[in-house]
Amino acid sequence: MSDRTILFIAEPQSVTGIFPTLREVGVQAGLADNLNGALGFIRKSNPLLIFSRPGMQGFDAKALLEQAQDDESFPPVIIFSKTGSAEEAQQYLELGARDYWIEPLVWEKIKLVLPEQAPEPEAAPEPEPVPRPQAPAAAPSSNSKFQIIGQHPAVLRVLALARKVAQSKATVLISGESGTGKEMFARYLHHNSNREDAPFVAINCAALPEHLLESELFGHEKGAFTGAINRKLGKFELADGGTILLDEITEMDLGLQAKLLRVLQESEFDRVGGVETVKVDVRVIATTNRAIEETVKEGKFRQDLYYRLNVIPLKLPALKERGDDIVNLAEYFVNKYCAAYGLGRLPFTEDAKAWLTGYDWPGNVRELQNLMERAVLLAGDGPIQRSHFLMEEGEWEPDDMSAIEEAQQCAAQAPPPSSMDEALSVMPLQEMEKKLILKSLDETAGNRTRAADLLGISVRTLRNKLNEYKKQGLDV
Repeated sequence: MSDRTILFIAEPQSVTGIFPTLREVGVQAGLADNLNGALGFIRKSNPLLIFSRPGMQGFDAKALLEQAQDDESFPPVIIFSKTGSAEEAQQYLELGARDYWIEPLVWEKIKLVLPEQAPEPEAAPEPEPVPRPQAPAAAPSSNSKFQIIGQHPAVLRVLALARKVAQSKATVLISGESGTGKEMFARYLHHNSNREDAPFVAINCAALPEHLLESELFGHEKGAFTGAINRKLGKFELADGGTILLDEITEMDLGLQAKLLRVLQESEFDRVGGVETVKVDVRVIATTNRAIEETVKEGKFRQDLYYRLNVIPLKLPALKERGDDIVNLAEYFVNKYCAAYGLGRLPFTEDAKAWLTGYDWPGNVRELQNLMERAVLLAGDGPIQRSHFLMEEGEWEPDDMSAIEEAQQCAAQAPPPSSMDEALSVMPLQEMEKKLILKSLDETAGNRTRAADLLGISVRTLRNKLNEYKKQGLDV
């Protein structure tokens, strides 16, 4: 076990997404879903930090913090929540939690609280997009991770303006529908500026209530409020020398907007509960998916702040307005997922291309990316057809008989139904419960959500039962 270890006490789906990044930087991640398992891991592996999610079935984060109070060598505990509230944050901080975070967990933030900083993970280069002979794609940035794929005039105008101002410190306001790539353009600006090697810090202004957002942005001093047991640096301090992205800026409360205006004008602020003015050098990029001018007219957004943010406006077009870019992007994402899944090149049929350019794309580029992953997984050896998008009414049909034959063979191997006598035979309730759970998984081909529906229990309860069976040596 690595001497740089973190323990997560949470549902797997809420934390495992960050595990590959942790492995890249040499940090070992442990996972537990109950107090006994967590304490056993702590005794065995001595983690540097513990991240605990409250409200899990069968686990009480308060009991964990009680253990920590009785043991001076206990690792620091950070509570993290999907939504969060000021009351919950105060409650856990008073119980001794080191900090209270809002999901998602990201390496950029975790590394700042580790006793020893790990090196940054190296980004794997993205696969190059398939060239389309009729017209070249827009020139990519120098950093392949932040390529902007597109040749539509509206995209080229935005990209040209972004290149023009990337080296400056000018504040940029990026507007566009959800899923159009606003954060990608923000990262493009940062990675093509002279701040590329400095931090890029992002925060969603809609994800936190005003009091928590103020502390997240500007930090707080020890004793600033009940539960503030340590000084906490805010996002602006963490981004000093680099770039901060304020996502969904129009959701910020009016009172907090005034404090943000001061940072933009004077490059200084006070921490919550502090008397010392903090000076920072930060480039601010803000995004919005709303008509911000209307928000100003309605009195929900300060006019002076709008003018200060809107020094460089970048308006991103919706995907449905980008013509041939749709197919260019689709091919780019298909190449990306073919490489990820170890598949050969998958071309599109003409019918599939026609569907791509005719669809309305309410979810924009984000929806297109997800749809291309689906198509890659369903297409097999290709080509990608319209049916692989699963956007029409009706069910997907396999492209050849091999999949049907395999399914028939699996079905033929299924055991015959139990006789009435077997069904009524007496056995311990726990054994009967196990048989019913395993039978439901067989009938749903391992789909836990459908199995839980058949049994009339929650997916979490089913998962806990399967974990028990695994401990008993059962392969489930």
